[in-house]
Amino acid sequence: MKILVAIAVVIMTVGCQSSDKHNMRHSATKIDANSKIKQSHKPHSKEYEIGQNKNEKALNDNDMTDQNKYPVVKSEKQWREELGEERYRILRQKGTEYPGTGKYNLHFSKGTYACGGCNAPLFASDNKFESNCGWPSFDEAIEGSIEYVKDTSLGMIRTEVLCAKCGGHLGHVFEDGPKETTGQRYCINSLAIDFIDEE
Repeated sequence: MKILVAIAVVIMTVGCQSSDKHNMRHSATKIDANSKIKQSHKPHSKEYEIGQNKNEKALNDNDMTDQNKYPVVKSEKQWREELGEERYRILRQKGTEYPGTGKYNLHFSKGTYACGGCNAPLFASDNKFESNCGWPSFDEAIEGSIEYVKDTSLGMIRTEVLCAKCGGHLGHVFEDGPKETTGQRYCINSLAIDFIDEE
């Protein structure tokens, strides 16, 4: 089981090198705005050197020991009861679902993707794209919704993304996203999110 999870993580990390934007309705205004984002973007490799992410917040160690710092605080027993075993494994124990199995992997309806633990809005559907990696992918998060954490597990250096409201593990962010927008790929577990339909 551990070997399969490790293989899934490696696929998540290096298996999605070509990313095509799914939503073809980008206007010139969105492209201009995204050009500005791209120009101001700092690579994550530099973040590790200086110990900060692009939002100037210090990167934290990869643990979940300081859960009282989040606005939503529950005991692990409460989390387990409310989330169920699979969602608990992802959101509270930093698990990874198998690629291609998540319900939101190829989901492109109009709306908002929210945290599966606390319902905080995380990603707009306009920022979702098909990355061919087997997990839902986004090129940008809703401002202030994500906490970035340096993750040194499995002998790699990655940037883990957590819900800023409850500290739930969502996935990781990589620098191989669409170059015409932010260049980022938020690789998110379907079990870590819910979808709020706009229509």
